[in-house]
Amino acid sequence: MLSNNPPTLTDFDVSRLEVIVDRLSQQAAPPPILPVLDRELERAIVMKPEEIPPSVVTMNSEVEVRDLETGSALCLTLVFPTLANIESGRVSVLAPMGLALLGSREGDEVAWQTPRGVRRSRVERVVFQPEAAGRFDL
Repeated sequence: MLSNNPPTLTDFDVSRLEVIVDRLSQQAAPPPILPVLDRELERAIVMKPEEIPPSVVTMNSEVEVRDLETGSALCLTLVFPTLANIESGRVSVLAPMGLALLGSREGDEVAWQTPRGVRRSRVERVVFQPEAAGRFDL
């Protein structure tokens, strides 16, 4: 479950995510979240990396999120699937929570489906965004 607002993405992230969608869609059993990612890419507001606001969650951004049910805060980094390691706070864009965060902004509430039901969090702060830091290679 994602926001009704279209995600704001860099053209660089869109290109890399489209490669992942194409590659994984060729697998015998593609991840079930793949069509959702594909739809989000199609409806995204796409910007040049140097023009994206620093409050937007892009790939490799570190964000502070607050669980709206428990009130607990968590720092996460949104990463590509091969770099995911939830114990280290690196959540994959192919995880429901990661996809919900992609392209969101500070102050946005995001929601995603889990086996226990819908989880909701608020993006409190973008702690690090590669584009804002001048890192256009991440």
